[in-house]
Amino acid sequence: MRIVVMGGAGRVGSGLVTILSARGAEVVSASRRNGVDAFTGAGLAAALAGADVVVDVMNAPSFEDDAVGFFETSTRNLLAAEAAAGVRRHVALSIVGAERLCANGYFRAKLAQERQVEAAAIPHTILRATQFFEFLGAVVDASAQGDGVRLAPARVQPIAAEDVSIALSTIAVAETADAIVEVVGPDSYRLDRIVAAFMAATGDRRAVVIDAAAPYFGTVLNDETLMAGSVVRFGHTDFDAWLGRRARQHPPADAPPARPPIFTPSSLST
Repeated sequence: MRIVVMGGAGRVGSGLVTILSARGAEVVSASRRNGVDAFTGAGLAAALAGADVVVDVMNAPSFEDDAVGFFETSTRNLLAAEAAAGVRRHVALSIVGAERLCANGYFRAKLAQERQVEAAAIPHTILRATQFFEFLGAVVDASAQGDGVRLAPARVQPIAAEDVSIALSTIAVAETADAIVEVVGPDSYRLDRIVAAFMAATGDRRAVVIDAAAPYFGTVLNDETLMAGSVVRFGHTDFDAWLGRRARQHPPADAPPARPPIFTPSSLST
């Protein structure tokens, strides 16, 4: 089976390429780094020649409204090239709750991407993932106000990017088609508490201010906005394990490596 990973140089894509290669699949990592650009169409035909499955984990260069143009154009070009190459199945990575987060251009773009994939003739599987643990820093930056970080106490169930790569590797070689699958982390938390724990572990001393009306990238949250449905797949990496791995990979420059504090689900979710 020949599998092309579009966005294969990114965080999720590189992990996916490694996993699929280790499992014996013939994998092509395609990205702008090696001359394949879905937005312009450059290199697509050559990259997709002989492909059975294409996995799209490309990401827009911006989190703003112009992400819509990037995803719509890239997806349209990619699907057309797949049809010309005789690709049998398309797998796309999307976001749990994208339809509930349309105040932000990036989430509107992912929803538009889903609709393009669903409307195409190529059999497809869409994997919707909850927010990545790796995205917590961006949440802090987007929610900062003055000396504090203002957050709603809404429920979240974030997942490690590595676990998303694992889920995609299973879907890529499966026969499931024309389906939407959701994947979540093993535990649920309150957004304000998990962000506060992340900030403490990374040395950020700013206060977290709880505000039910605080927007999450433009959307006021409730307890269901960021949560998946009742039928989901679960990642295996919990928050404490992810923090520990992050601390080992990014030790402080002026201090010896230290294990971060343990933040159990029970201490963060109620």
